[in-house]
Amino acid sequence: MRYISTRGTAPVLTFEQAMLTGLARDGGLYLPESIPTLSKADIAAMAGQSYEDIAFTVMRPFIGDTFTDDQFKHLIAQAYAGFGHAARAPLVQLDSNHFLLELFHGPTLAFKDFAMQLIGQMFEAALTRSGDRVTIVGATSGDTGSAAMEAFRGLDAVDVFILYPHGRVSEVQRRQMTTPTEANVHALAVDGDFDDCQAMVKDMFNDFAFREEVSLAGVNSINWGRVLAQVVYYFSSAVSLGAPHREVSFTVPTGNFGDIFAGYIAQQMGLPIKDLIVATNRNDILHRTLETGSYTKEGVEPTISPSMDIQVSSNFERALFYAYDQDGATVASQMDDLKGGGFQISQGAYQMLKDTFKSGRCSEDETSAAIKTYLAKHGELLCPHTAVGTHVAEAHLGTTPMITLATAHPAKFPDAVNAASGVAAPLPPRMADLYDRPERVTRTANNLADIQSIIKERIAT
Repeated sequence: MRYISTRGTAPVLTFEQAMLTGLARDGGLYLPESIPTLSKADIAAMAGQSYEDIAFTVMRPFIGDTFTDDQFKHLIAQAYAGFGHAARAPLVQLDSNHFLLELFHGPTLAFKDFAMQLIGQMFEAALTRSGDRVTIVGATSGDTGSAAMEAFRGLDAVDVFILYPHGRVSEVQRRQMTTPTEANVHALAVDGDFDDCQAMVKDMFNDFAFREEVSLAGVNSINWGRVLAQVVYYFSSAVSLGAPHREVSFTVPTGNFGDIFAGYIAQQMGLPIKDLIVATNRNDILHRTLETGSYTKEGVEPTISPSMDIQVSSNFERALFYAYDQDGATVASQMDDLKGGGFQISQGAYQMLKDTFKSGRCSEDETSAAIKTYLAKHGELLCPHTAVGTHVAEAHLGTTPMITLATAHPAKFPDAVNAASGVAAPLPPRMADLYDRPERVTRTANNLADIQSIIKERIAT
């Protein structure tokens, strides 16, 4: 299995190289040269299997000879051993044809754990084998950072630096990043928004001298390994509702497009998905793009669903690559236009996106109302992002089972949840002392050179 860049000019890599590299040298994102498919018999055989067994079947065709079968099975087992539910990603029925996929039973209470815990295991195995050391730099709108720190803290061959927008994450999200005591993990609070943080990470990857000096690696959703691990729960949940003999639909609250793109990969692999529905908050660039064909930035407004407060959705580039029939030059040109504020998608590519994805938007008031309503009607306390998903899903309910992704535990957003529902969502016992732990954080200006200096200084000590 070989991996190519969405912009067409970077070296072709193996799975291991693409995983450790993150962003391609031409600024693009890596994708497999071809998407493996699973037969109906392969998918049907997943019925009754453990999450780990399904994960092996789904991901094995993508990893080439990076790991043997036994090694890969061991890494998967290690990755999910610490999850708080035996099913790993259990389904809860909300209504006659509406289901909630709980993706918050991992160590940091968010869907990012499914990918990050596995990537942590794969990085450690690959680096132990090679004897190399890397510096991981990532940007987060809230959940990626804590998931990365949890996955890599204490590892000898990795330093981790997470950039997050100062004052624009919840207190629980912040404390999950600022309270780890291990010396190899570092939280950097940037005076800017998530798009600023994400742009600086990309700038660091495109600064080849810095990239080589610190052995830069990335674990944002630009990393193909992140997307691949998220493909698995589309299969596990769909099979539990009758796939491949029955179609299912998914509604995904998303800002960076990675989670919904994983659903697209599952669909291309042969999973019978009828609708893939993008759910956005008032920072609705993805919904506007799918409605108009114009990807135009309009600025980011803080919301009670902060993990979706994004205007530059990195993984949308991967969808564009397929929409433009894998024309890397056209994708590169459109990404250049984005620096100037936006771009217009060609009619053919836009039609492909419209045929593949549906979308909806949820206001702040509608988000709060959904939290209140779902608790009263279904006994389910939702995080604000999941509430965005359920609200949008309701407009698309029909005869096909709908699965809405519950992306985070409500306890990660206690103020918003309490204001909407009057209920305080308690943290799990293992995190009960989170508010008492001392914090360790570096606040920094929204300046690339300053952050690069911090990174070089920390890894040299």
